Amino acid sequence: MSACREQVTGEFNRRFGESPAFILRAPGRVNLIGEHTDYNDGFVFPMAIDRATWIALRPREDRTVHLYSMDHGKETTFDSSRPERGKGWQEYPKGVAWALNEDGYDLKGWEGVTICDVPLGAGLSSSASFELAVARAFACSSGFAWDGPRMALAGQKAENQWVGVNCGIMDQMISAVGQRDHAVLIDCRDLSFRHVPLPPGTSVVVMDTATRRGLVDSAYNERREQCEVAARHFGVKVLRDVSADDFAARESELNDLTRRRARHVITENARTLRAADVMEKGQARSLGRLMNESHDSLRDDFEVTNHELNVIVDIARDMDGCYGARMTGAGFGGCAVALVERSKAKDFAGMVSRQYKDTTGREPNFYICRAEAGAGLE
Repeated sequence: MSACREQVTGEFNRRFGESPAFILRAPGRVNLIGEHTDYNDGFVFPMAIDRATWIALRPREDRTVHLYSMDHGKETTFDSSRPERGKGWQEYPKGVAWALNEDGYDLKGWEGVTICDVPLGAGLSSSASFELAVARAFACSSGFAWDGPRMALAGQKAENQWVGVNCGIMDQMISAVGQRDHAVLIDCRDLSFRHVPLPPGTSVVVMDTATRRGLVDSAYNERREQCEVAARHFGVKVLRDVSADDFAARESELNDLTRRRARHVITENARTLRAADVMEKGQARSLGRLMNESHDSLRDDFEVTNHELNVIVDIARDMDGCYGARMTGAGFGGCAVALVERSKAKDFAGMVSRQYKDTTGREPNFYICRAEAGAGLE
C-alpha cells in the first residue's frame, strides 16, 4: 500500500470513525515533449507519473461537500449545487463542482480527506491532479459514468473560469486517460489520443530545480496572447493551422518577438509528432535528440526557461546514459525531465544533483518516475 493511501485512509478513520467507502487517486504528469502547444490546439506527449492526489470519502445524501486537506491542515465545506467564490486551495474543488453543474451533472455531496504527493509549483500538475481527483469523487458520490475526456474538460473549465489560470487541456487529459508504462500523444484540438510505450530499458527522471513560479501572475498568459497575435497575422485561429512552409514564406512579415514565439510552436508540434513515431519504434536516442531541440527552442524562441533550468539541463546532457533533457511544464522555474538508461538512472540522479547544487547553491529534488494509469478507484 502506498504511503499516501495509508495516510489518507488513517486520517479518514480518525475523523469519521469508519473506513471510507471509496479511495481514489488522480496522477500528476510530466510532459516528455510538446510545450506551450496545447493552447494552440497542437500536440502534446505527456505521461502520468506515480505521484498523485488521493481522496478517501463517503457519499452523503444531501449536496454538501466537506473536505479536509492534510497538506494544508484545513477543511472546507460548500454546497455542490451552489458553490460560492473565495480564495485558496478550496477553490479547486468548488470550481470542479461549478463546472460539472454547468455541464448538466446532478451532484450529490460527500465528505472526505485528501493528500497530494505531487510537488506543488514544480510544473508536474498538482492542480490538475486535484481537479481530476475531485471529479472522480463526484462520480463516485453521484453515480454518473466516468468519461475521461469530458472530465478533463470540466477540470480545465474550473481552472480557466473559476480559479483564473488560462491553461490548456493537456494536464487534465493526461491525469484522466494515462496508461501504465506508456506516454500519451494527445491532439489538443479534438482530444483524440493514443498510448505509446516508453522505449525499452529507459527511465524518465524528473529534475526539480527548487525554483518556483506562480502561473496566475507569470508570463504564461502573455505568451498565449503573443501566439494569438501571430495566428491572426496568418489569418487562422491558432498556430496549429500554420504549416512550416507557410511560416517560412511569411515569417519576415512578423516582428522578431512574434516570429520567435510562432516558430517555437510550429516546430514543437512537428517535433512532438516525430517523437511519438520514434518512441513507437523504441528509438531512445532519436527521442532524446528531439527533447534537446525542444529545450533549445523553449530557451531561445519562447524564452520560458530560467538560469536554473538551463543549468540542470546542460549538466544532465553531459552525463553518461542520458539520451536527452529539457524543461517541462510552463517554465520560468520548476522541473526539467531527462530520458536515461534505466541501469544508470540512480547514478545519473546523484551526479546531476551534486553538480547542480555546486553550481547554483540550490538543493534539487529528483524523481525517477514510472508511467502510471489515469484517475481511478483503488
